[in-house]
Amino acid sequence: MLQTTPFAEDTIVALATPSGTGAIAVIRLSGPDAIKICNKVFFGKNLEKQTSHTVHFGTIRENDVIVDEVLATVFVAPHSYTRENSVEVSCHASPYIIQKLINLFIKNGARTAKPGEFTLRAFLNGQLDLSQAEAVADLIASRTEASHNMALRQLRGGFSNELKVLRQQLIDFAALIELELDFSEEDVEFANRPQLKALINSIQSVIRKLISSFDLGNAIKNGIPVVISGKPNVGKSTLLNALLNEERAIVSEIAGTTRDTIEDEINIGGINFRFIDTAGIRETSDKIEAIGVEKAYEKIRQSAVVIYLFDPEETDAKELGEIVLELSKHTSAESILLVANKLDKGNEQEWKKRYKELNGVLFISARDKVHLDQFTETLLHKAHVDQLNNDETMISNVRHLEALQKTNEALDDTLHLMDQPFGGELLAFEIKRALHHLGEITGDISNEDLLDSIFTRFCIGK
Repeated sequence: MLQTTPFAEDTIVALATPSGTGAIAVIRLSGPDAIKICNKVFFGKNLEKQTSHTVHFGTIRENDVIVDEVLATVFVAPHSYTRENSVEVSCHASPYIIQKLINLFIKNGARTAKPGEFTLRAFLNGQLDLSQAEAVADLIASRTEASHNMALRQLRGGFSNELKVLRQQLIDFAALIELELDFSEEDVEFANRPQLKALINSIQSVIRKLISSFDLGNAIKNGIPVVISGKPNVGKSTLLNALLNEERAIVSEIAGTTRDTIEDEINIGGINFRFIDTAGIRETSDKIEAIGVEKAYEKIRQSAVVIYLFDPEETDAKELGEIVLELSKHTSAESILLVANKLDKGNEQEWKKRYKELNGVLFISARDKVHLDQFTETLLHKAHVDQLNNDETMISNVRHLEALQKTNEALDDTLHLMDQPFGGELLAFEIKRALHHLGEITGDISNEDLLDSIFTRFCIGK
């Protein structure tokens, strides 16, 4: 169980950089005695007399024996990540040196930090709100420009500030309704009902926009799943290899070579796409291949985009239309991207005439990498990534999504009650319920189990 008392009396220590042999490592201490504990074994300037945000060269010694030459960066409370006294010691990244220094700090009064405890202290000490603290983890885990930008916007408080304004407006109205309850015998109305209704409609407009942003936000955070589907031997694995620029999937003239799903990732336009090469979809008596076909349909249901790859020499327009109808049973028609492969063996103009009734068919050669640029541009459009606005607030956290949905439900109930001949008690209750769920996102409303769930997923040094 994480300790959740603000300004805890103990000092914690942990490695803040990845473990393993390297050029340098950073060991972080935080707590009331962080500077004092480090100063006990640091030989150089007296760290307790130095100003905040200064770096000092010296040696760490045990019983006058030099363990390593280090740089010690001093942060004096409240001017640190945790708002506590903090020191970051940069040493050589020998596993022996790292463990020796940590043991020395523990011997002199520190204890080992728990997962996420530095960021937990930053939250408890008012440096970050809860959604910003979660953004720290997302920022560390970001692997693409888009996921990095989204986490950075949240860390800087854009999402939090938007919610705080909405919440404060609701609090103001809740106070007026509570005042009405105090004067219930006077039959007075302090909270203007039309203004309250207009406010709720305005808040719901923002909340619904945030809720609708989750699919794209979550996909950017975790990678957009894209299924490459089609009959056996139409070039699905060849396309995957062409996009990845490596022989990741087995390519064979034998139909049904891919019997399981093959997944790999590629960065396109700053977005991570998870390409899933599935078993060829066809009727088969092979039990193992049939399992692969069923897995293909399962992946299609879970994907954001379905690429249906086909050989124009083996698929006419009527059959292709029937395939689209079948795929539409498992995914939305808008997410289907029809791609005619093997352009190296056919004529593009003739093929376009053949499929003129079907909009949006792309013609490529996966083998010769013809029109792959057009393919990736269309893929970005299908995934709605081309609509991405770097200044727009999006959510990618399931916890935030659920809290916003519950807030929206409470506001729906509030609007319903306003049209009923009831007293203000129920109205006040529903507004408080909405305020509660909004507060859960930023941490204005929290409990120890929730904090444990969030911060134990962090790495030790963060």
